[in-house]
Amino acid sequence: MTATSTTQPPTHSTSPANRMRATMCATRVSFTWFGTRKTLSTVQKAQAAESFGAEGEFLSAGKKLLDTKHPRFKAVTSVRSRTRAYWTSLSLPYPEPGIRLLRQDALETFQDQMNVFKDELDEAVARLNERYAALKEAAQERLGSLYNEADYPASLAGMFDVSWDFPSVEPPSYLQQLNPELYEQECRRVQARFDEAVQMAEQAFIEELSQLVSHLTERLGGHEDGKPKIFRDTAVENLREFFERFRALNVRSNDQLDSLVSQCRQVVDGVQPQELRDNGGLRQQVATQLSGVQSVLDGLLVDRPRRRIIRSPK
Repeated sequence: MTATSTTQPPTHSTSPANRMRATMCATRVSFTWFGTRKTLSTVQKAQAAESFGAEGEFLSAGKKLLDTKHPRFKAVTSVRSRTRAYWTSLSLPYPEPGIRLLRQDALETFQDQMNVFKDELDEAVARLNERYAALKEAAQERLGSLYNEADYPASLAGMFDVSWDFPSVEPPSYLQQLNPELYEQECRRVQARFDEAVQMAEQAFIEELSQLVSHLTERLGGHEDGKPKIFRDTAVENLREFFERFRALNVRSNDQLDSLVSQCRQVVDGVQPQELRDNGGLRQQVATQLSGVQSVLDGLLVDRPRRRIIRSPK
């Protein structure tokens, strides 16, 4: 039996899933992180339960090894948060845990920025390690008899790390020779995964746009104590950032969503936050137009789980 390779779909394919498959690659970001909480031993839980007249096996209790609110620990955590946010902003979801899809032409930018984050994390951990002894002393005072030196590594060096790789989500080519039928089965499975990834991307875009539009509309149209509600510049800026991300990551799979994003963009195009504060008429106009967009988005959010999306070829 001769199998025809379907591992790499043609880039000119009109299918949104095939466009996604041909122009994106799988990425995975992983963190090594020192656990700052530890479950109490059986004896310790029994002692704690005794004070409440309870049985130890029915009690769940733990202890905090380090003060995670310390500025230097928060600096380490901040790098992890910013790394995750960057990865998410540059990629689309994929129906396998821990994997997201990145545009192939963004690979170099992604690699460079991840190296920057890794260097920042190493530096933040080194600074935290300088205070490690003092943090352990503080923990010993707070934990009392629950303190156990064995819970702590000699150093925090190497206890925090970030790594990333590019796992293959395509059928292994060797299957084509070993078992053509299984290879074709895997090809169909991968194609179904990308079909699902398209729907996941649409859903993520719809939910994010809905949240941004709803928030801005509520701030522009509402009043508090007879005065227009206060809103931050980020309410408008976040919407503009969404437009740019949508433009970069959109695989043109849903005409209605494309139209809504375009309509929303036209509403706020060229409008500055301060203008909305100073011009009541403009403020009301933008709020009214965004309300129209929001009503359609609400319909998409309600209908989407039940309806089958019919996509027209591009």
